[in-house]
Amino acid sequence: MRDFRELIADGRPHLFDGAMGTMLYARGVYINRCYDELSLREPDLVREVHRGYLRAGAEIMETNSYGANRIKLARYGLENEVHAINARAAALAREVAANRACVAGAIGPLGLRIEPYGPTSEDEAIEIFREQVEGLLEGGVDLFVLETFSDLHEIHQAMRAVRSVCDLPIVAQMVIQEDGHTSLGTDAVLFAKRLADWGADVVGMNCSVGPHAMLEVVDRLAAAVDRPLSAQPNAGLPREVDGRKIYMASPEYMGTYAGHLIRKGARFVGGCCGTTPEHVKWMADAIRAISPAHVQVAVAAAEQPDLAAEALPLADRSDWGAKLARGEFLTTVEIVPPRGVDPSKMLEGVRLLKEAGVDGVNVPDGPRAQSRMGVIATSVLIHQQIGIEPVVHYCCRDRNLLGMLSDLLGAQALGLRNLLLITGDPPKMGPYPDATAVFDIDAIGLTNLVSRLNRGLDPGGSAIGEATSFVLGVGVNPGATDFEHEMRRFYWKVEAGAEYAITQPVFDSRQLFRFLDHIEKEGLRIPIIAGIWPLVSARNAEFLANEVPGVVVPEEVIERMRHASAVGKEEAVEEGIRIAQQMLSEALPRIQGVQVSAPFGKVPLALRVFDVLPGWTERVRVEAATR
Repeated sequence: MRDFRELIADGRPHLFDGAMGTMLYARGVYINRCYDELSLREPDLVREVHRGYLRAGAEIMETNSYGANRIKLARYGLENEVHAINARAAALAREVAANRACVAGAIGPLGLRIEPYGPTSEDEAIEIFREQVEGLLEGGVDLFVLETFSDLHEIHQAMRAVRSVCDLPIVAQMVIQEDGHTSLGTDAVLFAKRLADWGADVVGMNCSVGPHAMLEVVDRLAAAVDRPLSAQPNAGLPREVDGRKIYMASPEYMGTYAGHLIRKGARFVGGCCGTTPEHVKWMADAIRAISPAHVQVAVAAAEQPDLAAEALPLADRSDWGAKLARGEFLTTVEIVPPRGVDPSKMLEGVRLLKEAGVDGVNVPDGPRAQSRMGVIATSVLIHQQIGIEPVVHYCCRDRNLLGMLSDLLGAQALGLRNLLLITGDPPKMGPYPDATAVFDIDAIGLTNLVSRLNRGLDPGGSAIGEATSFVLGVGVNPGATDFEHEMRRFYWKVEAGAEYAITQPVFDSRQLFRFLDHIEKEGLRIPIIAGIWPLVSARNAEFLANEVPGVVVPEEVIERMRHASAVGKEEAVEEGIRIAQQMLSEALPRIQGVQVSAPFGKVPLALRVFDVLPGWTERVRVEAATR
């Protein structure tokens, strides 16, 4: 068994193997198979690949375990075989390597998002990684290679998992794009320094790009970090040939660039997707041709500056934010964007809100998975044409993380400042139930994302220049069926940076007070704006109670609406307003604002709910007189 630390210490370049998946596919294993499972089911195939790389000159061989974690294996019903698959993968590589090569336990990303952008906690992620680590250790690995990570936070948890079990060397490798950043925006120098700070023995990159793009980044890293560097590029960028992805870089080309990478400072080179034993053979020849006297110059790692800026004070971000900061009572009405391209009717209603002196207008984002004008376009029209501040509902259903980042930067540039961050209703609720839901992150992850943007950082921790200045709001449901779960999620939203919350429509003050009591007991000091929805009929009440997720309408309220509806439509509308006013009056001493929904777009009905607010009638009269 070779000692990988001796390879680190000897100052010479060394060679990893190439792609496992490429070779298994070339041997007739289709991509719908679980390649990690082959270590158990068809071990001779895996042995054959390892032998090919050993004969080609590889000094470090990676186990066939890149995706062998509980999450990814569950897609094939193999989640209970994590230990067996990893242990067998390591044992096969150990058997072939004997004492001629080191065996690296290969661990890749989990295939899901972890906090702060996903629901999986750090502790859960560490435990999932640890299962792999323990299996690979049993099989006899000499080191661990954590590879193809885009999320710096996730690879940190993988490193912690390794260190919780053993002190074997760690090669930590991230994926970069052509611009030298990860897909989350983290610059290579930043992630290399962080990986070194966290204790990686070797830091570097693999996959995604070809050797040319990787060469430029290695050149930068060699002058920035004091750890040996690794580089395992793909065999160029893939091209579509007869419906297949083909990697076009020849073995000679990869061999030439292996030499370039080493001369720029890489100590460990190898190949990723598209590379074969022939590519590795040419790389081995290039390494032998380089003077053994080549030693990477060690540099002192500069102290990493804190790139985060101070968020702009809440009172300076918008009028809405200023009123929140001063503790003033806020009034807002929720309207619905138009179904088509003509916003004139909606804008007429918003103009009434402006004239009445309402503080803001809430603009939902595809409520109940309905197809309507986009929330950002609608909000810009309201802001520019009416001059009232919109509160932009922004949901996770329709966009991935990168799309959200683009939208939010654009919203800042267009002058939108007030956000209500929500997960969103699933497509099955709407007219297009087969539409694809994205849900790349949830409302908690989205709150973390916007909180970072407000401090001038992108998801990868790189500076974006001028910080955004959003006012961060979140949703909460006091009447949730699983109240404890809802409260845990609300706590995480506040922890992520939420600055106010708007509740789901409340029809029972007891539910609202239970929620308010709970957050006061937990010390969650955040302004609460109560959602109020004027009912217009018994059918409306029954629909909300039975078909709108998160809305709870007590039976006594439904009965009141049934009695009123039996009298007539006008009486039903009046009773709905009375119920809404009663809810607002009861809640008033304990909330900092109210959002009233305009039923079926009827803004005058929503405005009538405000009549119970102290001084509201006089305020409206003064507003009218000053126009």
